[in-house]
Formats: sequence, C-alpha cells, structure tokens
Amino acid sequence: MTKKDKLVIGDVELSSRFFLGTGRYPNPFVQNEAIRESGTEVLTFAIRRVNLEAPDEDAILQHVEGKIFQYLPNTSGAKTAEEAVRIAQLAKASGLSSWIKVEISANEKTLLPDPVETLKATEQLAKEGFTVLPYTSDDPVLCKRLEEAGAAAVMPGAAPIGTGLGVLNPYNLSLIIEEANVPIIVDAGLGSAKDVTEVMELGADGVLMNTPVAKAKDPVRMAAAMKHAIEAGRLSYEAGRIQKKRYATASSGYETFISK
Repeated sequence: MTKKDKLVIGDVELSSRFFLGTGRYPNPFVQNEAIRESGTEVLTFAIRRVNLEAPDEDAILQHVEGKIFQYLPNTSGAKTAEEAVRIAQLAKASGLSSWIKVEISANEKTLLPDPVETLKATEQLAKEGFTVLPYTSDDPVLCKRLEEAGAAAVMPGAAPIGTGLGVLNPYNLSLIIEEANVPIIVDAGLGSAKDVTEVMELGADGVLMNTPVAKAKDPVRMAAAMKHAIEAGRLSYEAGRIQKKRYATASSGYETFISK
C-alpha cells in the first residue's frame, strides 16, 4: 500500500478504510476473529455500554486483545446536543479516546440523526478539541455545514441504521463526496459486499459498519468479504471507470473489419 492510499483523520494516519463496530456478535471469540479478518484499525462502540470507571476492564473492550486500535466511541442514546457533549466529555475524561462519533437520534423508530442537534454538538466538541466524526443523513448541504463546523470526517448514512437496504441515494452521496474537503466515511444501511463496493466506487474514503458483519450467518467470513470489497471499490475508483454509453462499441475493431 503506497503513501497515497493512506487515510488521514485528524492527526492519525490509517492503512485500513474499514471502521468496525463491536456490538451484536454471537460471542467474544467470533468478535475477535471478525476484527482480525477485517484488518480494521478503528473500533466503534456506544459509550453507554462501557464502564467508564474502569475502561480497561470493561466487558466489551477486554476481549479485544493483541493489537492497538484507534477507539471511536459514539454517543448513541443521546437525544440532544447537550447530552451528546456530556457523554463525549465523560469518555475523554476516562482516558478512552478524544475521538467521538456524534450520534443523536430523536426518533426511536427510524433512528435517523437529528440534523440540528448533530450540528450543534459537532461545533461544540470541535471547539473543545475533540476529533469529531458526526453520523448524519445523506444531505449534501448538512454534510458541508458539519465540515465547516469542524468535523474531522463526516459520516453520512446510505440508508437507515441496521436496515441493510443498501445505497438508497447514490446521487446525494456522490455530491457529498464531490464537495467534501474532509474524509467521507459511509455509515449505516449497508448490507453486502456489493453495497460496500458501490460506495467506494463513488469515491467514499471508507466505510463503517457493525450489523452487516456481526449478524451475518458467518461474521468472520463476512468481515473478510467486506474488507476485500472496500479494497476493490477503492482501486476501481482510483483506476477510473469507462463512461457509460447508450449504444454498443465493439472492442475488437468491428467497424474496421467490416470495411475491409
């Protein structure tokens, strides 16, 4: 992997473009094997699930062994910017991480991110020196506002979280990627390697997922599949696909052959 293939968020340089969640696995052994197969360097988890008084002894994190990871705790469960900021401050004070995924949902049915509260929390936490990665909808204007508010990366969803519906609006995602000056990590709604390849071919800088791996029939093999899909999609994007045409074009010199 060459220097240009590195992903940089804040002051951290990453080789893997795969961000992986730590919840919903059938057991710790499968979780660890899936993490290993994924090649991820960034692990995300809900702060409300972690014992902040003793994070090193936490039931979730103690099973992650043998490698140093960049932790990306999230504020899942917060309904306001004030709650999200307080949760992030507690996590940082515990020594867990200065990275934070802002996740604020006002509707428990859809779990769609609250745009107003997400923007407020991002601005406040960025001012406090956090490396902020807000989870948001696929709204190009909002994503740009989050970048301007100080987000180190922006994480639009491809579809509602946990649905596995795939990319509902590739046009919006392509606009977000085109306009961004910070990394775009597609987060939520993906379900298969096909979905992952699609967003990477659009130019996304990375993918964050949990459910598609953890709840697969074989999480370990699915983690490997997603890793390869990310790599293939990125390589395809960098190679540059051919333009789509309305009519066929012979690849073997058909016109020249006929003229003879």
